Amino acid sequence: MRIAIAGIATESCTFSALPTRLADFRITREADDAFTELYPFLDKYPDIDFVGTITAKALPGGPVEAAAYEAIKNELLGQLQSRGPFDGVYLDMHGAMNVAGMDDAEGDLYRSIREILGDDPLLSASYDLHGNVSDKTMATLDIITGFRTAPHIDALETRERAMSLLLRCLRQGIRPRKAFVRIPVAMPGEKTSTEWEPGNRIYEAIQPKIDGRDVIDATVQVGYVWADEPRMTACAIALGLNEEKIGLAARELAALYWKHRRDFRFGAPALSVDDCLRQAMSDAAKPVLLSDSGDNPTAGGAGDVTYFLSRALALAPPDMIYASIAEPAAVRTCIAAGLGAEVDLQIGGKLDRRNSQPLDISGTVESIKADPDNPQVVLKSGGIHIILTGKRTPFHRRQQFTDLNLKPEAHDIIAIKIGYLEPELKSMARASYLALSPGAVNQDITSLPFARIQRPCYPFDPKMDWEPIAQIF
Repeated sequence: MRIAIAGIATESCTFSALPTRLADFRITREADDAFTELYPFLDKYPDIDFVGTITAKALPGGPVEAAAYEAIKNELLGQLQSRGPFDGVYLDMHGAMNVAGMDDAEGDLYRSIREILGDDPLLSASYDLHGNVSDKTMATLDIITGFRTAPHIDALETRERAMSLLLRCLRQGIRPRKAFVRIPVAMPGEKTSTEWEPGNRIYEAIQPKIDGRDVIDATVQVGYVWADEPRMTACAIALGLNEEKIGLAARELAALYWKHRRDFRFGAPALSVDDCLRQAMSDAAKPVLLSDSGDNPTAGGAGDVTYFLSRALALAPPDMIYASIAEPAAVRTCIAAGLGAEVDLQIGGKLDRRNSQPLDISGTVESIKADPDNPQVVLKSGGIHIILTGKRTPFHRRQQFTDLNLKPEAHDIIAIKIGYLEPELKSMARASYLALSPGAVNQDITSLPFARIQRPCYPFDPKMDWEPIAQIF
């Protein structure tokens, strides 16, 4: 058998004015070392001819520029056409891409692949659990399976499951039926983590629905809430050979999600920025970790909103790390000035002009990481160690701090542009709080200017009634 591997994966906040450009995508091809890192499980199938086309991934941001999408899509389709025929295609996706001027970019990609390859090859996709699923996607894909953990510690497992399901169906000569229940609930990922109730209970209910034949897989999608598209919603999916049983599995999972819609909550106390800072300064246990959630770059925030930092400078905590502000011009100034130099800078407010403005600041250049791709510096202003980066940069790992000569657990407060805490950060924190800060991925979703989502939808319509109905594809 010949299996193609392809994909375009990103998460697009339609409330962000920051476009995702072609240069923002990391494109992996078959000859790249990163290809093996993404798909190490291919070695388990020595009898299969795997053909890597391109896999493109970008940090979440604003809508993808139409020209960027077309360029990646055309190269992907060209390779599928020139290197075929294929028995199947594995698609390494996210599921929440928005392209400027286009809804449901994933559905467009799948339809385009069908036009190139025809109806015979099986198409299997792996999704982030924050992907939004459309009827077009359900009608075009043969297999779709999503992450079951948030934070996402099962990305590799999910990619392997999508491939395993594809190969099993090809070997057994089956094309599974698909049950799809759209759940009219919109929730931010910060409330739906699988590390606490009710998210953990809902996702633990998936595996018992799978019997290996009548139901070969099931998925619950939280969806991506900061996308003003008709497909923005949670959903439940089941795949298998028995229409009645996959319909029942999808309905039961959807009903469980709906039952707990009012129970979703933040995993840490959610407070105003000022209250978070004051609480962290008064806590005896250190370090305290604070999430600057409204500008979280891994949810689509620009990464240069200055509100949280401006309030921290006003309240003057004696010892805090702040990660980070994307500010290439300021980074260049600090590097040119050198270690120990005193500099006057204007930072932030350039990428997200809707939610921020530039901040004037003075400080000492404390550390420099002269990475040619993404140079970074630490600016010390009062008691705050401010990390400035050349590119939008999520800080999820301890080594990112130590590379800048910062030992994070030795500081009183660590403030990061993030939502729920990634595992390494959580392990460092003695206490944590989520700051309800401004930005494109504001947690107060009912205040955002949604105009195109399907209504009624909870929590926009809190008194609505609903019963799960499964569509069979």
